[in-house]
Amino acid sequence: MSKAKKLVCVVDDDQPVRRALGRLFKSAAYAAETFASAEDYLSREIFQGPICLVLDVRMPGLNGLGLQKAIETRGACEQIVFITGHGDVPTATQAMKNGAVDFLTKPFDDTELTEAVKRALARGGEQLRQRGERREARARVDKLTPREFEVLRFVVMGLLNKQIAAELHTAEKTIKVHRGRVMQKLGVTSVPDLVRISQRAGVSPARA
Repeated sequence: MSKAKKLVCVVDDDQPVRRALGRLFKSAAYAAETFASAEDYLSREIFQGPICLVLDVRMPGLNGLGLQKAIETRGACEQIVFITGHGDVPTATQAMKNGAVDFLTKPFDDTELTEAVKRALARGGEQLRQRGERREARARVDKLTPREFEVLRFVVMGLLNKQIAAELHTAEKTIKVHRGRVMQKLGVTSVPDLVRISQRAGVSPARA
């Protein structure tokens, strides 16, 4: 697997197009790989960093839209810039609806394409950053005991210690202890920080 931090992959059954685009991206200082088919790309090991697919719409076998659908569950933050010599409104609409960054019709301007790739890699990087934050937040929340998790959900709901104690039928001082442990395990010192990390981890507030 490439050691590059960012990667551009060209998927096009037209060899001259693959060669030209590969040169273009390398001249723009991007790590680039080319594939003659969607199936060839899917057999590649998943790249863990930001990745942009410059993807032809019409190809033998699995077409561009089919590949877009196939990579939805791959786990990488692949962003797609479609290129085609046979553009039509329904296809472009479907591609963009499914999350493509851009849809360019051949012949296109090199600058236009490289700018679209730049946007795609930036979006992929942001998605990976957010995913990392969610994973880290979830790992912290997983350290909580079941009772501490209950207390967390009431805290992010906005209840005071005495209110939480009433909800859980226990002493206020017990809730204070649990709350302190929650703050310690999550590595926060304020309720706003506690709310933010809970949101990242997907923890929903309790319902009184």
